[in-house]
Amino acid sequence: MDGIIPLFKERGMTSHDCVFKMRKILKTKKVGHTGTLDPEVEGVLPICVGRATKLAEYITDQGKEYVATVTLGVSTTTEDATGEVVEKEMIKEAISEEKLDAVLQKLTGEIEQVPPMYSAVKVAGKKLYEYARAGQTVTRPRRLVQIHSLVRLDKGELTDASPSFQIRISCGKGTYIRTLAVMIGEELGLPAHMASLERTKSGFFQKEDCLTLAEIETQVQKGDFSFLHPLEKGIFDMPIIELDSTFYAKVLNGALLDRSRFNIVSSDLFAMMHDEKLVAIYKPHPTKSQFLKPEKVIELKETPKN
Repeated sequence: MDGIIPLFKERGMTSHDCVFKMRKILKTKKVGHTGTLDPEVEGVLPICVGRATKLAEYITDQGKEYVATVTLGVSTTTEDATGEVVEKEMIKEAISEEKLDAVLQKLTGEIEQVPPMYSAVKVAGKKLYEYARAGQTVTRPRRLVQIHSLVRLDKGELTDASPSFQIRISCGKGTYIRTLAVMIGEELGLPAHMASLERTKSGFFQKEDCLTLAEIETQVQKGDFSFLHPLEKGIFDMPIIELDSTFYAKVLNGALLDRSRFNIVSSDLFAMMHDEKLVAIYKPHPTKSQFLKPEKVIELKETPKN
């Protein structure tokens, strides 16, 4: 069984919980997820099965889209609604739609973030949340992230009686939406936190494509595996090189390929296809610029029969 399952992760579960349950439903061990969602976050979580697990890191790196609720006037230890309150401040003067829109525009593009202490980012071999739970504070590495778009979904001014608003975020890998909520508050001169979050898109897959674990289990019991998408959906944004039978055999053996033999543009990764099936992922050779080298061979070479 090979393919990608667009799962809708429900609130209260970890990404690891989803993998564990999916292994039981599908009766296979080769299952992996494509990027951690916090337990209180729901939404799109592509699950890789069989040979598709080799694509998990590429799907994880693809763009994401979220819908978040941000609440002004209160900050928390975790930067979301699960943490303890750190600071409270009244919204003394109403914030207009125009003022908030200007802040959202300012935070669109490449921005610098500091990961929250309650996160899985490692410092000196230890996860930040482990330091946080021990009451320790460490210097956190700053990182550049890409915010493709940041749009408010509701209307009206923000006041102390109505301090929350919804935004849709389209972003690159490594973005912390919790931290983005705090940054919006800082730009407005107020404490803030992320009150709720839903991932509505991950790479190729949107919320409308997804099934819950219960729905998947029901389909499996009926022998219906239509929810399993082909591996090729996981590399939809990679340049494709279509292989003839000669190059197909070479790729299965992990051979270097002469770039001049293909009509290609510059790219970090290339999807090697044969008969519309994904065979391997190749990348430019680090020292021999005229060659492409294998990053991963997806299709296993068949063992000759006796």
